[in-house]
Amino acid sequence: MKVKKHIISVLVENHFGVLARVSGMFSARGFNITSLCVGETDDPSISRMTVVVGGDDRVLHQIIQQLNKLVDVIDVRDLTNETFVERELIIVRVQANRKNRSEVVEMANIFRAKVVDVGEDTLTVEATGAQGKIQAFIDMMRTFGILELVRTGEIAIPRATGAVNDAEDGQEAQVS
Repeated sequence: MKVKKHIISVLVENHFGVLARVSGMFSARGFNITSLCVGETDDPSISRMTVVVGGDDRVLHQIIQQLNKLVDVIDVRDLTNETFVERELIIVRVQANRKNRSEVVEMANIFRAKVVDVGEDTLTVEATGAQGKIQAFIDMMRTFGILELVRTGEIAIPRATGAVNDAEDGQEAQVS
């Protein structure tokens, strides 16, 4: 049976120990978290966790039930079968000498990434996008020699009702 990727959005009260309780629930039941991102919402008393886990629908159902039992959890939403916008951020430092520096910059431009730091023999590049785009960008940067890489993991939000445009890669959605 193929393991399905599930993206779960969890609204929680924003106070000490909530992250530990939520992540502890996953580890206590043997669920592996592939990606976990947490940040305040527009209301500083509430945080949103985007949790990516693998498993079948039975596992997902069990996770959602367990999350809903936690006192600090306000709302749990499985985005997997909904339409949603996802993004991930990476910052990668690659080898970039005089011979290949322009090639690294050109590749970054193709992916709509931007150079955020320049060293004598390195470039540090920031990229955002859907997970597939980010993975393709990483694969291309490997050809130059990745020295260091950090990534946020996925964040996701449901699409607006009736949304028809995908504003991918920093482009603005078309509004009529």
